[in-house]
Amino acid sequence: MNFTKKKFLELDYVSRHKKSAQLLRRIYDALLEKKECSRWIEQYNAYATWNAVPLITEIEPKMISDLYHFHLSQAQIHLKEYNLLPSLRKGDHAPKQEFGNIAIYLDNLRSAYNVGSIFRTTEALRLGTIYCAKNTPDHTHKKVIKTSMHTASFVPCRKDFSLEELPRPWIALDTSDQAISLEEYIFPPVCTLILGNEEYGISDEMLSQVDHIVEIPLVGHKNSINVAAAFAIAAFALYHQHSQKSVL
Repeated sequence: MNFTKKKFLELDYVSRHKKSAQLLRRIYDALLEKKECSRWIEQYNAYATWNAVPLITEIEPKMISDLYHFHLSQAQIHLKEYNLLPSLRKGDHAPKQEFGNIAIYLDNLRSAYNVGSIFRTTEALRLGTIYCAKNTPDHTHKKVIKTSMHTASFVPCRKDFSLEELPRPWIALDTSDQAISLEEYIFPPVCTLILGNEEYGISDEMLSQVDHIVEIPLVGHKNSINVAAAFAIAAFALYHQHSQKSVL
């Protein structure tokens, strides 16, 4: 809602900064989508004047982001990464290579946040195509798009397919007494890396068909780590192996 000066100044210090941050978020999203936002900028500058803080003087994402983070800090708000504006980003760049021939199969992952993170890592390393099982949110899911920092649209993604289409060998990233350590495993240039459900891991049906099981060697109390974090570790190992081969 828009506040009059009297109503705005009746808010406590934290609430004034929360309201300012919310308005800046709306402005930032509108800029990215190339939508009209002049009335919101005018409203924010009124809030800023009443609150004795800097005004928006340049209509560009960097300034909006910096102001947004300023208000969050004043309101002592700590958000997850997917809710932050990229105040430290110096700008994206043109891809340095095409997508590779690695298939990433998401075997009934349920968290759109994990899936979005996996899309972001896949795009960053240009690994290949993501295959989403029936119950897994894909690149069209709003939370996947947001968590991927809008990289999901760049990554090749398949939703309707048969398992027989996934290239062999099938490599499960999971924990098992029969698993090969990630430190020792050599990934082939064409393969399928399989990631399992956050709670149950890879399905028994899929595990019965895999060619190899690879695990990340851990030395702590927990037996496993978050699936998106595990994928990032395995993805870089895979990428590093093939980038080293390409220069030999």
